[in-house]
Amino acid sequence: MLNTDFNKQKSPQRRFLFILGAAFFVVVIILGLMIMFWDKLPLPLSQTQRYTFGGLFILYGILRFVRVIRTDTNK
Repeated sequence: MLNTDFNKQKSPQRRFLFILGAAFFVVVIILGLMIMFWDKLPLPLSQTQRYTFGGLFILYGILRFVRVIRTDTNK
């Protein structure tokens, strides 16, 4: 069966929420990378803790973006 809803125009609210979710994804990924690789960031963490904390941020960003994509395609 073909999905005929694929070509329908998104409402402005859904489009805004998708763009907001995508922007949040980018911000969280950048924050995770900053925590991991920016040595002058004033966090009293060891290198292992920085990688773990930054990796958790990146994982959270990916999970949020997948959730936004899944919600967007279901409606």
